[in-house]
Amino acid sequence: MTLLAATNAKALWYLTRGTGVVSLILLTTVLVLGVLGTTRWRSEGWPRFLVAGLHRNLTLFAIAFVVVHVVTTVADGYAPIRLLDAVIPFVSAYRPVWLGLGALAFDLLLALTLTSLLRARVGLRLWRAVHWLAYAAWPLALVHGLGTGSDSRLSWLAVLTLCCAAAVALAVVVRLIRSGARPHLRVAAGVATVAVAALVFGWYRSGPAQPGWAARAGTPTSILRGTATSASPSPVAVRTTMPSSFDGELTGRIARNADGAGDVGIAIGGNVTGGAVEGVLRLTLWGSGSDDGVAMTDSRVTFQPVGIAGSYSGQVVELDGNLVQADVTNSAGDTIRLTISLQIDSSTGSVTGTVHGA
Repeated sequence: MTLLAATNAKALWYLTRGTGVVSLILLTTVLVLGVLGTTRWRSEGWPRFLVAGLHRNLTLFAIAFVVVHVVTTVADGYAPIRLLDAVIPFVSAYRPVWLGLGALAFDLLLALTLTSLLRARVGLRLWRAVHWLAYAAWPLALVHGLGTGSDSRLSWLAVLTLCCAAAVALAVVVRLIRSGARPHLRVAAGVATVAVAALVFGWYRSGPAQPGWAARAGTPTSILRGTATSASPSPVAVRTTMPSSFDGELTGRIARNADGAGDVGIAIGGNVTGGAVEGVLRLTLWGSGSDDGVAMTDSRVTFQPVGIAGSYSGQVVELDGNLVQADVTNSAGDTIRLTISLQIDSSTGSVTGTVHGA
């Protein structure tokens, strides 16, 4: 069977995504406070030393979250990302350009950390130069997240990214207004800021926000093949109800993962074709390794028939080697017993078999 993710692997996946989003929020806050700090901004409730202290502590938090983001991304193992790829830009086999921008941002934060620890040795001038250069980590991280992240097309992330960009833009406007530079220089800086923002927005709308971005971004073919089974099969004649029983042929992909503690996860996705009902079947098992294979502790099965409104979901009720029985139910309460017989080619990761529904 295909092992897609153990329970621990799922936790790593969500932790990677969560720390990436939190890192962007923290880096945005650090950048805004840094820009406002250059204007000597303060209020009665927030004197300058509090602003400076908050800026320093948030920077440490941001670096810590970025480190966790890097470690969990490498440890997750779903994408072929090495620890080396997090430090050396543009050498990764996975989305090299967009992952490389994240590596550049990480390198800048590492340089900021090291020069801050060695500030007495490197001198104020070098520390200040690196400190200012570290502000480039924010736009690099933003584009990295949009280009590499799996949630780029989700509305909540788009809104969050827009809010971060708006906060930075507002801070830059305040900085330009209160700066002592000549008016034409301030206008030129403002125009450049708007132009860069428009360029990034246009790239996002035509790139990560559009279908097919995963392939264009440089996702390895092996991963694309593994997710291609989620696509619906060719259209068939539209039915309004499910027949009392049906049979079909299953073709799909399998993936397997396990951790050192013996926890395993199995996922199979494929198309059911050649019968009265065609659709997309997904089967996921979680459990622990045993002498006979996998001792299942949890499962999830979904079946999306083509041409019939609604989908069916449920759990495995019996697992005997490569024979699986599952009960799935739709929103109307109709239940189907699926009997799935699997033939697995572990060398290629392909799955074939038969599906009987009743």
